[in-house]
Amino acid sequence: MSLAVFAALIASNAAAQDAAPADAPADAPARESAAGKDATDLDSVIVTVERRAQSLQKFAGTAQALSQDDLRGLGINNELRQIQVAVPGLSIANQEGATEVFIRGVGSSNNTELGDPGAAPHVNGAYIPRPRGLGAMFYDLERVEINKGPQGTLRGRNALAGTLNIITKKPELGGDFSGYVQGEVGNRDQKGYETAVNFPLGEYAALRFAGYHVEKEAGFKNAGLWQHIQPAGIQDDSAGRLSFLYEPDDKLSVFAMLDVGRELGTGYPGAGVFEAARAGFKPDDIDMRAVVYRGAQGKVDNKLWGFQGTVRYDFGGVNLEYNGSYRDVDYFQINSAADGNTWPGRDLRERPPGQPATWGGIDYDNFGTNYLQARSQSQTHELRLSSDDDARFRWTTGGFYFHEKQQVGFMALADKGAFYSGTEFTMPDVDGKSWAVFGDGTFDVNDRLRVKGGLRYTDERKSRDGIGGNWSIGLGGDGGVFQTRLGTEGFMPSLLNRPSFNTTDLVTDADKARYLLDGILRAGARDTMQQQLQGIVDGSRPNGTCIDRPDIGGNTVNCPANGQHSFISLGIPSEQHGSSAFDFLDWRLGFEYDLSDRNLLYATVSTGHKAGGFNDSFDVNVIPETYKPEKLTALEIGSKNSFEFFGRTSTFNVSGFYYDYQDQVFQDLTTIAFDPDGRPNGFALVNRNVGKSELYGIEAESRLRLGAGFTLDLNALYLKTEIKQGMVADVRSQDFGNGGITSQIDLTGNELPLSSEFTFNARLQQAIDFSRGTFDWQILAAHRSSFFLTQYNDRDVTFLRDASGAVARVEDAATAGFPDKQKGFTQVNAGIGFSSLSGAWRVEAWGSNLTNKDVSQKALVGSGVNTRFLNDARSYGVRVRWNF
Repeated sequence: MSLAVFAALIASNAAAQDAAPADAPADAPARESAAGKDATDLDSVIVTVERRAQSLQKFAGTAQALSQDDLRGLGINNELRQIQVAVPGLSIANQEGATEVFIRGVGSSNNTELGDPGAAPHVNGAYIPRPRGLGAMFYDLERVEINKGPQGTLRGRNALAGTLNIITKKPELGGDFSGYVQGEVGNRDQKGYETAVNFPLGEYAALRFAGYHVEKEAGFKNAGLWQHIQPAGIQDDSAGRLSFLYEPDDKLSVFAMLDVGRELGTGYPGAGVFEAARAGFKPDDIDMRAVVYRGAQGKVDNKLWGFQGTVRYDFGGVNLEYNGSYRDVDYFQINSAADGNTWPGRDLRERPPGQPATWGGIDYDNFGTNYLQARSQSQTHELRLSSDDDARFRWTTGGFYFHEKQQVGFMALADKGAFYSGTEFTMPDVDGKSWAVFGDGTFDVNDRLRVKGGLRYTDERKSRDGIGGNWSIGLGGDGGVFQTRLGTEGFMPSLLNRPSFNTTDLVTDADKARYLLDGILRAGARDTMQQQLQGIVDGSRPNGTCIDRPDIGGNTVNCPANGQHSFISLGIPSEQHGSSAFDFLDWRLGFEYDLSDRNLLYATVSTGHKAGGFNDSFDVNVIPETYKPEKLTALEIGSKNSFEFFGRTSTFNVSGFYYDYQDQVFQDLTTIAFDPDGRPNGFALVNRNVGKSELYGIEAESRLRLGAGFTLDLNALYLKTEIKQGMVADVRSQDFGNGGITSQIDLTGNELPLSSEFTFNARLQQAIDFSRGTFDWQILAAHRSSFFLTQYNDRDVTFLRDASGAVARVEDAATAGFPDKQKGFTQVNAGIGFSSLSGAWRVEAWGSNLTNKDVSQKALVGSGVNTRFLNDARSYGVRVRWNF
């Protein structure tokens, strides 16, 4: 049955009913979660997905809006990634503090300064380029809007998959002093509070202060013997926000907001399943939250603040609006050092110093881990002119400017390394700029038919200067190479505090040794590198000082009689300089047709782009200097309908879509250096536009009022994705024992990661009025069918035995350590509450992930690495709220 015929049948059923109400005013609040409200309020769910306030039911596209009450009632609080349970097609993962948003299988996992998000995050419509710390905005909200499909014309760069817009509560005008205080306690020693106070400043102005604090123990547990190490995932977050609103009349509106936040804890959870898989255990066979921690204690410290302002003025027929924002993020993290997950029968004994891995057990005294320092200062400016909302031709035009400065330092540390002691990429100067001009309009052909179109031109430029490459330290002894201890207790790398980033003229061993030592801000208590290299720097021992100590393997290698190493081999990072410049056009065309006052039929064709960029600076004959922007073209046809269901107004919306995904970027592994025998010994990850994919599906949603205070919300998505083109190096197969050679894999026919074929959500609510107040409850069951976590799709891994590739070994993905599939699952959230008759008090109990499903939301794979990033473990608790 076609969408048009289906909509016409609904229209004929609804023709005798009263028409739905007119669109609510722009400042109308989103609906509350309490079930049983009059169904005509369905049209008062106001969203701004098209840069104009409009009823969600009148919006010609696929979007969802969740109010603060919706989120709080389902236990979705202070944890942005939990919102995906309520939105089909939405996937959110947190990898090392970076929020990755995918919508209908489209997004980006490149969190470095070289990458950009594929689904554009916003706060109050202001673009957020580095979505770290978005959870610190997740309080005192009006609503969260998720718009599905490319939004290049309306939202600009990086709205390839759609947009996520967090809208905060605005100050309330003309009222009394008011606000609320909320406290909560829960499992995992959770405790927190939230508060907001509204200060009226006369009749036309008001201030609003809001703040929150939450502490929560980790969902992970330390399964190793070093129990003094706290597991990853401990949360200690605080934030505050001050908003100002001034509206002296219906022409002028001035809004300003200052927010600050601080995220502390032990870092973001990852589960290493590689060794368990090699031992024959699938991820479903083990407790994925039981991790063997060793060495360094994980830590995260994220300081962020921002300011944004909006000024609107109605000149009569023409509206002027300026939006500006500034955002500062200062992020630091030490990864929780881990030796993967445990599994039944794993040997967890502490390996004695100097014993090889074949002895068994765990080398807990291994401080190899990653350090990350990421700073961003970004500003956006947008000037818009638009017509009145009731004009026959409703148009918007304007200009947009974006500028971001970044400083990024990354250190992958290899404690007890021989010839390799780590990798450093430190970029003190990263600059990105983008500007755009746009126009968009909707014309009423008659009182039923509307046509729309838009065009946006974007110009963007990026540049970067810094260093990148390996710390190579080879120190010879009698009978082997001495290991170097680096990163023990108290260690801190210099990263952005390096005194110099100039490596061009460093040729002598003394120069290189000095440069390596400059990369250490504070030596670890049991480090040896400084002692080993200091004599090279000052010339007192040209081959360095040999240190024979059991904890660094000194019992298997002897120092020469003169106390110096028999040879030295030092390698340092190289300078990195990159730049790129691209421009592109985004456009959209479409129509809307009212089959009746309650039935809308629409179709749109639209495009979106994700920013291009540049690769690390090596041989341009091997690695392309830049990669182009990705492009997605989408066709969507849909219908939105309200109708009478057993005498009560309900809704049913359905849409079909097709995506053509071009110039898709896949990361490839490329050889950049060879040893004297011609064997590869240096590698780099490279972004290449080698992919092309096709996506299509159907999405439907319905809200049914069932009587007795019951409301049932149903959402379903069928999604089919296929990679049509993409040949890349299979990083799973990289064999460092054979020079690091890597096989190639053709991804054609694979599914896109994180794209479940079927997603279904059902949410049942009820509100019951009593003489003393209102009791309400709700339960949400969300089902997702299985999906792959990477583009490899559980394909076999081919290991090349020599550089020619003449002899190969093929293993299935699970045997090789790379199981890649997340099984289908159902997650259940629920909440109950009681509000006093006066509305002054409310008591709630909530639970999220009640069945405690362990769900992998993202995987990071590479040679010997298969790390899963999981959903939040089961949470439940109670809260009390006092409104005044």
